[in-house]
Amino acid sequence: MISFSPSEEQALIVDTLKRFAKDRLRSIFREADENGELPADILSKGWELGLVGSSIPEQYGGFGEFSAVTGALALEELAWGDLASALALSAPASFAFAILAAGTEAQREALLPQFSEESFVNATSALIEPRLQFNPRKLQTTATRDGDGYVLNGVKSYVPLANSAEHFLIYAAEDGQTQAFIVPTKTTGLTVGEREKLMGVRALEVARITLDNVKVAADAKLGGEAGIDFGRLYARSQVGLAALAVGVARGAYEYALDYARNRQTFGEAIGQRQSIAFMLAEMLVEIDGARLMVWEAAWKLDNNQEVTRDALMAKHNADKTVLMVCDRALQILGGHGYIREFPVELWLRNARGFSTFDGLAMV
Repeated sequence: MISFSPSEEQALIVDTLKRFAKDRLRSIFREADENGELPADILSKGWELGLVGSSIPEQYGGFGEFSAVTGALALEELAWGDLASALALSAPASFAFAILAAGTEAQREALLPQFSEESFVNATSALIEPRLQFNPRKLQTTATRDGDGYVLNGVKSYVPLANSAEHFLIYAAEDGQTQAFIVPTKTTGLTVGEREKLMGVRALEVARITLDNVKVAADAKLGGEAGIDFGRLYARSQVGLAALAVGVARGAYEYALDYARNRQTFGEAIGQRQSIAFMLAEMLVEIDGARLMVWEAAWKLDNNQEVTRDALMAKHNADKTVLMVCDRALQILGGHGYIREFPVELWLRNARGFSTFDGLAMV
């Protein structure tokens, strides 16, 4: 049965991340967006909170339990603070959690202990491809068996922290099935291109990478010879991204609510007007509904239940909700909503990207 009360450990994690998001992320997100980069200490400070290490079991050097529900709770708080920072901190998690969920025992023992160390581990995943009608189950990036290893060819885009990553998890099609391969940055044939410029999350460093006959050993294939259940991993990504969308939507709603309570025109707060009050009510209903769908899908992941449909619905609904809520927030602010002095235009730009963020987060 799904519980709506977080455990003591979950409550502690949420409280810690809530304070970090409020005190640190909310103080830097506007300047970071304007400058196009995160402050140098954001990743290290965020890493110190143990977002990844607390999800890795002790047998692999961690100090916690792998839980999609806990991950969803954490990502919502980070995105409430700043989506670009949340996605940057999610990059190594998308690598480590895939190893934990689908890797062989040897891969887990070799790679996971570093994610519990004090220093930020710059690892990332590459799923998205720069083409129309992108389908993660029909990738154009290929993995071909070559003797005792594999050869990878293709192009990936939207790869977070690509210019400084030490390890990539590259998703590629092998015999028509989506598989994943662990590729060190300095592997011959792997080239990181120039940084891509996005409409939103402008503080997040993303780049295109090219794989030109990149050769990797057979043990670089995630899950070994058996490979991975990509549908299960993809569901984890969908739930993570949906949780981030809920966090952004919640932030926009709370800001609009506070503005409506304090903005006075014709002798009364604009929140007293029925049209504004109804918009705020609908925003809250949709956010709470989206959150419940995220929790249910995360709970099914934790309990090894079929989750494909639930993850898809949670992601699709969260994508629509965050866009609607941020747009309504801009409407409530009126002319102020379109001015960069106020944050809602930034949140609306960020919200528009969720439909294209495949693979950028994982629980």
